[in-house]
Amino acid sequence: MKILVAVDGSKPSLKVVQLLVEHCDWYRERPEVELVTVHLPVPPVARMPKAQLDRYYAEEGEGKLAAAKKKLDAAGVPYRARVLVGPVAESLVKHAKGERCDLVYIGTRGLSGVGAAILGSTAMKVLHISETPVLLVK
Repeated sequence: MKILVAVDGSKPSLKVVQLLVEHCDWYRERPEVELVTVHLPVPPVARMPKAQLDRYYAEEGEGKLAAAKKKLDAAGVPYRARVLVGPVAESLVKHAKGERCDLVYIGTRGLSGVGAAILGSTAMKVLHISETPVLLVK
């Protein structure tokens, strides 16, 4: 089974990683994990050279992935870490489909139904546009 785990460096997103670690034994075989974070594109007015912009995305992405990588390493769960650039929900769904993931783990940040409806939610958008099953973690 291949699982995409979406993280953004926040404490709630680490709960997603912890849940995966705790439930790895639920699967017949150890799951393949795609550990993914998404960075919104820098507006084109910045006019940074491509190499500098790529380095910026990589550094920012590594910062968001660091705690999740540490948790997976400590549990002995193998993973491939990725930093994507683009609209968050759409990038996650496209990556899950492209990598043929069987499941997407994503946190909800604990918003109530009303709060999520007013503010919108990346997790809810992923749930609605993804053809891949999605596990929402509160």
